[in-house]
Amino acid sequence: MKPSIGELAPDFTAPVAGHPFEDGEMLTLSSLRGETVALVFYPKDQTPGCTTQACALRDAWSDLEGKLRVFGVSADSIASHRKFISKKELPYPLISDESRAIVEAYGVWVEKSFMGKTFMGIERSTFVIGPDGKILAVLEKVSPATHLEQLLKSIA
Repeated sequence: MKPSIGELAPDFTAPVAGHPFEDGEMLTLSSLRGETVALVFYPKDQTPGCTTQACALRDAWSDLEGKLRVFGVSADSIASHRKFISKKELPYPLISDESRAIVEAYGVWVEKSFMGKTFMGIERSTFVIGPDGKILAVLEKVSPATHLEQLLKSIA
């Protein structure tokens, strides 16, 4: 079940890649208290939709920087994240959730279907977390093409 607006965001500790972190450095969500944080859950590094979404965030970085800390979250490895960050010049870090503990805590590890097959995967969703650690906005099942606009509205 997804946490709701007003609830305390589920805390976690996980490895992260990308500036300002060393690859594999451990990040704890509660260490970011005092800042507004966006956890951008996405299915997989270097796939078309995820690349569209990531590049939209990159291209609008001047509109986001200073307003909130953005972290991409997927079940990909740190090595995969490093390649994605380098290839697409992403200005924000990516959290590796290979154990799927974070995606399960946020209720975004769901049954999906594609071309008649069902499988488990990450639902493209974003959680905006306030400085007090409580959830300010939940953007569910977002489209890569409209995600940025929804995120900007949620922090306006």
